[in-house]
Amino acid sequence: MAEATMDNTGGASPYPVQYSVDYPESSSRLKTLFRPILAIPITVIFFLVQGISGALFPALVFMLLFRKKYPRWWYDVNVEVERFAARWGAYLFLLRDEYPSTDEQQAVQLDIEYPDAQSDLNRWLPLIKWLLALPHWIIIGVLWYVFLIVVVISWVAIIITGKHPRGLFDFLVGYGRWANRVKAYAILLTTDRYPPFGFGP
Repeated sequence: MAEATMDNTGGASPYPVQYSVDYPESSSRLKTLFRPILAIPITVIFFLVQGISGALFPALVFMLLFRKKYPRWWYDVNVEVERFAARWGAYLFLLRDEYPSTDEQQAVQLDIEYPDAQSDLNRWLPLIKWLLALPHWIIIGVLWYVFLIVVVISWVAIIITGKHPRGLFDFLVGYGRWANRVKAYAILLTTDRYPPFGFGP
């Protein structure tokens, strides 16, 4: 069995999962005030769609384990579901005012490289990636409470000033970047490169 790569530096190439959100110069006070209500319809759709990734995960593990293949259509479905989730999250957590599109990228960018399963993925790692990613899940879980506090502070700040404080915005985006990289590693199984710890690019 090949050893899992645990390089946090990423070497010369960037990590194969990139996430960013365009910073808005201003935010709507009215849309922010009623965001929890406005987000209900798209949130229902989000939870229905998220079941797709969960349903595909066990089959993907077996596909990599026994065939060492990651079908392109499988990857496309997973990535588009995650891109929709990223747009939903950016809207719900006040990063953008645009209502989330189910198919257009809008101002939220999530890029996940398509892996060459034969050369880039170890067939055995899907069995233990959940364990290898445990330190990340613990830290991200703890930071989730900080994340929610930052969202509440941002909500108040936007209602008062009409702008999302840049430092708070960057924290929320950085958290999303970290979470997306861990998910791509441990659940989408698109890379064997161990996710870096932190919010950086």
